[in-house]
Amino acid sequence: MKTYLRILQYARPIADFLPLYLVYTLLTIFFSIGNFTLIIPLLDVLFDTTKATVADAPTAMPAFALSIAYVTGAFKYYFGQIIAEHGRIGALTFVCLVVVASVFFSNLFRYLSLRLIARVRARVIRGLRLDLYQRILQLPLSFFSGERKGDLMSRFTNDVQEVETSVVNTLTGVIRDPLTIVFYFVVLFTMSTQLTLFSLLLLPISGGIIATVSKRLRRQAKQSQKTLGTMLSVIDETLGGVRVIKAFNAQKYILGKFMDQNDQYARTSRSIDNTRDLASPFSEFAGVTVVAGLLYFGGVMVLGGQSDLTAAKFIGYIILFSQVLTPAKALSSSFGNIQRGLVAGERVLSIIDTEPAIRDQPDAAVLPPFEHEIEFQNLQFSYGETPVLFDVNLKIRKGSTVALVGSSGGGKSTLADLLPRFYDPSAGQILIDGHDLRACTLHSVRDQMGIVTQESILFNDSIFNNIRFNTQATEAEVIEAAKIANAHEFIVASPEGYQTVIGDRGSRLSGGQRQRLSIARAILRNPPILILDEATSALDTESEKLVQEALQRLMQNRTSLVIAHRLSTVQHADEIVVLQHGRIVERGTHDELVRRQGGVYQRLSSMQTNAALV
Repeated sequence: MKTYLRILQYARPIADFLPLYLVYTLLTIFFSIGNFTLIIPLLDVLFDTTKATVADAPTAMPAFALSIAYVTGAFKYYFGQIIAEHGRIGALTFVCLVVVASVFFSNLFRYLSLRLIARVRARVIRGLRLDLYQRILQLPLSFFSGERKGDLMSRFTNDVQEVETSVVNTLTGVIRDPLTIVFYFVVLFTMSTQLTLFSLLLLPISGGIIATVSKRLRRQAKQSQKTLGTMLSVIDETLGGVRVIKAFNAQKYILGKFMDQNDQYARTSRSIDNTRDLASPFSEFAGVTVVAGLLYFGGVMVLGGQSDLTAAKFIGYIILFSQVLTPAKALSSSFGNIQRGLVAGERVLSIIDTEPAIRDQPDAAVLPPFEHEIEFQNLQFSYGETPVLFDVNLKIRKGSTVALVGSSGGGKSTLADLLPRFYDPSAGQILIDGHDLRACTLHSVRDQMGIVTQESILFNDSIFNNIRFNTQATEAEVIEAAKIANAHEFIVASPEGYQTVIGDRGSRLSGGQRQRLSIARAILRNPPILILDEATSALDTESEKLVQEALQRLMQNRTSLVIAHRLSTVQHADEIVVLQHGRIVERGTHDELVRRQGGVYQRLSSMQTNAALV
């Protein structure tokens, strides 16, 4: 119930639709009941029992009141007048016209209520998906390292769709069907209290069985949504790694993984359908059983003269009661259908409720423009229970280039990720001009930084838009940035120049071309602080030369933190910091470090020199 109410909060403001929806619903119910109660006077006309109806009709129009007595009294008054003036044929014509009008208005108001619900449904799904997307953008990198991308995609697509189908679409049933049942029973009680009380005997039994079915559906739905998320992860991995799959002849292996998840999802879905489909037949069986009981019990009373009901009224009562089965059946189906949607809603809301570990403090200040130095002070960091950095102390003066080198797993990339606050340190501080970054807004910190990584993150858009990304740069500025990045030449040679669409993650470009676009994007941003994380390690010699030239231009007059495995690319750094097992073990210029006998840097340099000679 809590999840259902939270989902409905996205329909706010409730006052924008609920009062009008209730009015439309009540009018729909009113005219729907009228459709079937009119059967009684119709049968009176056909059975030639109108004399009793005329005798029972009021001689004057009753005073207006919001009650069943007023409606029945008004109808009897006009019905009596028609019979007196036009006879039975006139009365038959009158009843038929009233039935047509009643059916028209009941369907008109039902259509208007559905239009309102359609607007609410669109509002709920739009708000839910927007909140989910905003939360995804706010969550730190550590969250994504522990989640499958396919499962997250499943929450955006299938889970939100399931909420729309199973929760929001049942809103009509949750509101309209109970109201319909209540009003039908009010009318039924006015017609015969004994018969109506008898019909209520089986309701607690059917309600208990439906509740048991719903509980089982909820358990099965959780397993189904989890399995679907895993299956989508396999699909995502297949699309992203299709080159490796084909190269290793792993089609059969990866197909087996997909088939396992696909079969499990099919089994779970089949179980859900079997359980859910049980609710509707059972409710119909229970309803027909009650109707049969009413026919026998009421028939005995009418035939034995123990009831005030005439034959026509008794038939009308049975027909009217049979109409209760439709909303009752729909309501039981809604309770079954809603379980899967509630599980999907819980999966979506669990992401929305995840509080970002990296966020602005309540009194966060804007970081002033960078003027003097960056300082890592007694820095420590752990991924969960695994320590990665220990007591790192480092200063980077404005305008200088500091290189981080060392073996893989030494903590270089982690140290670089702490600077733009992708993570916050476990202990110690990162200061820019004496300002602790945790006391500054994330936007102001990252606004002063540009990042070029080993993997060029590009978007399925034009070259122009990828370079101009999140800036208001002019076309001339974009072209100038591309020239500085050694990218202009290959861009103008592309089929549509700067408007060429580069495909998913830049798949239509070479590695060197993608990297130069990333550099052009960083150049256009013109950040005072630059972070280069293995920016040339995955390139061939020719591409590396072009990219290295672009990087040298980018680094001019900037403060740069460079991570590199190839020591040849950082020989001209103002300071080289050697990290090993999360600690700074050496620091100095290239010349100083290569002369240090037995040092880590000298050993790495010798290994790379020998490898190059071979």
